[in-house]
Order: sequence, then structure tokens, then C-alpha cells
Amino acid sequence: MPFSLAQPAQFELVIKKSRFLACVEPVAGREEALARVAQLKAQHPDAAHVCWALLAGGQSAANDDGEPGGTAGRPMLEVLRHQDLEGVMASVVRYFGGVKLGAGGLVRAYTDAVAQALLTSEKIALIKQRHLACSVPYALEGLVRRELELAQALLQKVAHGSLVTLHFALPETQAAALQARLNESGRGQLAWLELADHPLG
Repeated sequence: MPFSLAQPAQFELVIKKSRFLACVEPVAGREEALARVAQLKAQHPDAAHVCWALLAGGQSAANDDGEPGGTAGRPMLEVLRHQDLEGVMASVVRYFGGVKLGAGGLVRAYTDAVAQALLTSEKIALIKQRHLACSVPYALEGLVRRELELAQALLQKVAHGSLVTLHFALPETQAAALQARLNESGRGQLAWLELADHPLG
């Protein structure tokens, strides 16, 4: 099961006079990550590098920001992957201390800084949501609403036309049981809708 972070967490590592300021935080996607990197560069104008990694589905990315290729961003991304995180960004601001660490030393420094920051962070489970929509005669609206409440489904939108259309979301693991209950209590008068045909909004 993938996890995100409840709030940002930080850690500072000093190796041979170089300071590595690591931060792990929940981030929705690449746009937010790039804005955060720009903010870090503004906060640390004297830093040698601001390396980062983002694990967010199809928007995942890694950036070495001038460090030798593959010594910062990619190893940081692997730490996030190893922890089964999603929608999380790791950044490390490096102040150069005058002593070169070599490729292996850099990889260790960046991975350790991120791993230590993650040790202090609170992880929260990401529960996959299933979005459903159905239409029923007016007489059954109350029954459907009660079932949704019992299942702790989130009612997102209700439209009243010739029929009542309800859009809702609930944890994917509970969707099949709720659909079965509604099919039974709807006595053939409940119709499930393809969400592509009835988008929210």
C-alpha cells in the first residue's frame, strides 16, 4: 500500500565540512515541486546545489543540479521508492565544504540525508478511492443516501432531473459490497452510470 507524509520533515548531515540539508514533504506534482525548488534556491543563495527527487506517478522526476550525473537525484528517488511513497518530494540543499567526496561518497551522503529525514516523518496510508454514479427514481433517493452514509461514502454531487443522479466516492475495497447492496435494495430500478458520460462539474 502506498504512503504519503503527514507533514514535511527535515534532517541535516555534515560530511567532511559539506552540509546536506534534507527535506521530505508531500507534493501533488511536478509544478508544485519546481515551485518548491525555486523557493529553496531563493532561501539558500550561497548553496552549491539544490538536488531533488519527486515520486508522483507519471510526474516523477530526479535532478542532480550540477552534481555528477546519477549521484544525487536518482539515489534520492530510489530511497522514496524503497519506502513505497507516493506524492512525496525529497530535496537536499548542499553547502560545499571544500573537500570532494567522490561519486560513491555523494550517493551515500544524499541517500543518508533523505533516509534520516524520512525516519523522523509521519507516514499516512493512501487509500485508493473509487468514484461511482447511479440514477434512481425519486422514491429511492432516501434509501441510497442512507446506504452511502452507512458505507461512509463521500457524496460529491446530486442532480435532480427525470431521475435523481448521485455521484460519490469511497475506498476501493468497499465499492463492490456497496454496489451489491444497492443493486439488491434498488429492485432493478437503480442504474449505474459510466462516469465518462457524466463527468463531475
